[in-house]
Amino acid sequence: MQDSHAPRAEIMSAIAEKGGGSFRGIKLLLCENPLPPIEEAIAAAQAEVPNSNYYTEAYSAPLRHLIGAQLGVPERLIHINAGSELILRQLFDRFGQQVHLLTPTYVLFPEIARRYTEQRLLPEKEFAFDLGELAIPDGTTLAVIVNPNNPNGGIFDMKPLPQLLRRHPQTRFLIDEAFIGLAGESVAHLVPEYPNLLVTRTLSKAHSLAGFRVGYGIFPEAVADDLNSRNDAYPLARPSQAAAIATLQHEEKIRARAKQLRAWTEELAAQLRSLGVRTYPTETYFFLADFAPHDAAHLAEALKTQGILVKPLKEPIMGAGFMRITTALPEDNRRFVDVLRTLLT
Repeated sequence: MQDSHAPRAEIMSAIAEKGGGSFRGIKLLLCENPLPPIEEAIAAAQAEVPNSNYYTEAYSAPLRHLIGAQLGVPERLIHINAGSELILRQLFDRFGQQVHLLTPTYVLFPEIARRYTEQRLLPEKEFAFDLGELAIPDGTTLAVIVNPNNPNGGIFDMKPLPQLLRRHPQTRFLIDEAFIGLAGESVAHLVPEYPNLLVTRTLSKAHSLAGFRVGYGIFPEAVADDLNSRNDAYPLARPSQAAAIATLQHEEKIRARAKQLRAWTEELAAQLRSLGVRTYPTETYFFLADFAPHDAAHLAEALKTQGILVKPLKEPIMGAGFMRITTALPEDNRRFVDVLRTLLT
């Protein structure tokens, strides 16, 4: 377990985490689902564009109602905002005096924690970790668990969480479920039982709505009330709210798409292994690969010149060979593997 001041210069900026911006080539970055929004979401957003001279309902009431009903939690415990990063930054601002992280993790967290300790997830254990063995250092104000974890895509067994919550009542536990639509066991339903449990989610990943900027959290009453009272009561554009509602009303399609994405991911990982690259287990549409003895940053630069954007991990403790790879569409994956084959020979 290590103790670090934040931010660390070697950690990739959370801005780069969002993707390639105006890059028009093949993108194998984490945050962007290669599949477009479902047709129902596109149609719902288009239908709301002519009404964009009007605000949405305060606090996105229809969306809060739907989320509350689906998760089985009171609407009052739900906070909606324009993307989950804004919510996460506000939580760290309030509770991030001393943070405990399971690393490697989402690059934003070490950047915005005032101080943090870390429990390393080890490549030799394929980044698996038993939460029952999680030790929370004295003075920890916020313990963060990302499930499924970013950047490796593995999931945690969440059964030990209630015991952790009871054992450390002065520590808030933030469970970031950004990728829960792809795999893993949600703990959102436990929030009403535990005053120190915070759960954040986004519709940017499995639901393909990154550009619509829809994030939400399920929090104890005092935290939810605070965030709702101190933020814009109208955080979403009308098309964004409409797309979110339509998408959540068709979760069966999202589950089917997640299965397809996982199949593409497994095929891509297998192709990399055939080139001698080590890959690590994942339950999502992204995975970690170790290109050692090659330098992942150098490979990423070479790939970019060929119109392919990928993310070297740049995690000095783990070594220079690690790269996080997200599946693209199958034809783009084939192009990536063909170019990579020439670079590795």
